[in-house]
Amino acid sequence: MTTFDDDARVHAFRDDALGEHDAVGLAAAIRRGDVSAAEAARDAQARVRAVESRLNAVQAHIDVPAHAAGTGGAFAGVPTFVKDNTDYRGMPTGHGSAAFRPRAARRHAPFARQFLSSGVTVLGKTRLPEFGFSPTTEYEGAEPVRNPWHTGYSAGGSSGGSAALVAAGAVPIAHANDGGGSIRIPAACCGLVGLKPTRGRVVANAQSRQLPLDIVSDGIVSRSVRDAAAFLAAAETYWRSPKLPPLGLVEGPSGQRLRIGFLLDSPNGVRSDPATRAAVTETVAALERLGHTVEPVEPAIDPSFTDDFLTYWGMLSFLLGVTGRTLGTDFDRRRMDGLSQGLREAYLRNWQRTPGVLRRLKRTREAYAAAFRGLDLVLSPVLAHTTPRIGHLSPAVPYLTLMERILAYVTFTPVDNVVGTPSISVPTTSATPDGLPIGVMLSGRPGAERKLLEIAFELEADRPFRRVQDI
Repeated sequence: MTTFDDDARVHAFRDDALGEHDAVGLAAAIRRGDVSAAEAARDAQARVRAVESRLNAVQAHIDVPAHAAGTGGAFAGVPTFVKDNTDYRGMPTGHGSAAFRPRAARRHAPFARQFLSSGVTVLGKTRLPEFGFSPTTEYEGAEPVRNPWHTGYSAGGSSGGSAALVAAGAVPIAHANDGGGSIRIPAACCGLVGLKPTRGRVVANAQSRQLPLDIVSDGIVSRSVRDAAAFLAAAETYWRSPKLPPLGLVEGPSGQRLRIGFLLDSPNGVRSDPATRAAVTETVAALERLGHTVEPVEPAIDPSFTDDFLTYWGMLSFLLGVTGRTLGTDFDRRRMDGLSQGLREAYLRNWQRTPGVLRRLKRTREAYAAAFRGLDLVLSPVLAHTTPRIGHLSPAVPYLTLMERILAYVTFTPVDNVVGTPSISVPTTSATPDGLPIGVMLSGRPGAERKLLEIAFELEADRPFRRVQDI
């Protein structure tokens, strides 16, 4: 494996067509004619080439990307990537797995069509850990995706490839999806904004809509709050669920002052590390200074939640082992990595619990709703401790040790997936001793994306996010 300087910081920002634009800014420049979509794609490809040997974030490139006709769409001409668990016509979908040889997709997945409707130019596909199961984008037999803030550390998962490219400035935004934290975790690790929408806010994920409990939402990772807001507005223009209130384009903070609950430690009893606790308490102080009412809260989540979610997680790995030949005729579950196999084997020892697990997980929404009585939002850490070094969560770590480490790390994000509520990770001004970002998370009731975006806009304006190119 390649030897890396553990102190390396990697970014691609330069004086070219992309400059330091976010997606909204670049799309505006293209509409004005300052740059063309072709120039933006060309310079983004050059940026990707400049950082890819250090970050290992790209699964596949499109040599000649197709540009949207005209200048319509919120992100018309903005270069981006699609995560490699989502079909994009003509490209293989590998799901981060070495267990099969993927074949080229015949058509775009429903979400890919929704994403393309915004006018983006897709340059390729980003890497993820096998089947998106891990909170880090690492492999048993391949180079990991590395964090551009510090290449000795994880970029998070499962949307780690997307987060690494956006944080490094290779592209302004990239596709991400979230089945247990996979938008919010890499956003927190890489100093980005990552909003997991309400279940049903965007078109249903092609894989999870067939499951007894749909825990996956698609979205993006971005360097600015306005990109997250513009994405949701553009997605709603393409399709809107009649079950949710319309969102429209959120353009800044609201004058409304909110009542916000906060917690420092996980409902399952895991205590957050000092740097993470400090990031939350500093955010509490900022919100209070801005006029919001902030008070401690203790969500009464069922004590069995962690074990139940782990069982459901194992069921997903088991089902993939059974149905894998639909992904590739040479699928061999024995080639799945240690995490996937460990999850599957643990499930097979406890599969009889499945009906009760599903029943309890579906009831989580009742306890979650109770926690919001009298509150508008809840503030918490994204993760129980700061970004780990490469190798700490590798699938090559023995399963029992690995699972102990994961459960001490990913303790806050899965509840919103089970309940279907929206949740956003935003950067703070805090940093680890090695200079890595620390994110905090705000969560709301179903359909509360407007409140989440408005408060994120307010925090961004009050405490501008740290940028990798300025360190």
